[in-house]
Amino acid sequence: MMTQPLASLDRSTLRERALEALRTAITSGQYRPGDHLGEEDLAGRLGVSRGTVREALRHLQQEGLVTAGVRGMLRVQSLSPDEIRDLYQVRGTLEGLAVRLIIASPRKTEVVARLREALSELDDPDHDFSSHIDADLGFHLLLCQLTENSVLVDAWRHLEGRVRITIFSDNERHLNLLSGSHHAPIVDAIEEGDADQAVKVVQDHMMHAVDRLAG
Repeated sequence: MMTQPLASLDRSTLRERALEALRTAITSGQYRPGDHLGEEDLAGRLGVSRGTVREALRHLQQEGLVTAGVRGMLRVQSLSPDEIRDLYQVRGTLEGLAVRLIIASPRKTEVVARLREALSELDDPDHDFSSHIDADLGFHLLLCQLTENSVLVDAWRHLEGRVRITIFSDNERHLNLLSGSHHAPIVDAIEEGDADQAVKVVQDHMMHAVDRLAG
């Protein structure tokens, strides 16, 4: 009989679905930084047990999207200016490594062409704010993926949720940070092939974002 394994798989799938639903709600701005995340309320909304919600929230704490506040109440993470600077400093280091690897690669010309295609997505006039953020982070993720270094990609993805909620918290005040023209210098620097200069362009890109997002 396969009853027990199937039941176990079903519970596992339910946990994953609850986790994905909560992660999406936070990173899409449905829940804003500082919002309280009550187990009972979330369980009712998702149609799952409080235990399932508790496991999902624990996982989101590990991802840095949820934090424990007063009396242990869980809230959506709200990053301080110093934490935003730290976050973007690490991003700059990872993406600086990405441009070095790409410039040293025999596939550099092909990669530049892929990145220029991605730039056009950033200026789609039909994009709402959420879609602009998707396109922006999609460009930076692609930059890392094109290195074909899986560890680099995993490290970048570990930061993605916190970056997303930081940008959402800005409430479209600095939408120009998500434009194609703001990202084009990165591709230009890669194409020119000077690794040190390309890293500087990436670092400047990150520090410009910090100056705007951290106030």
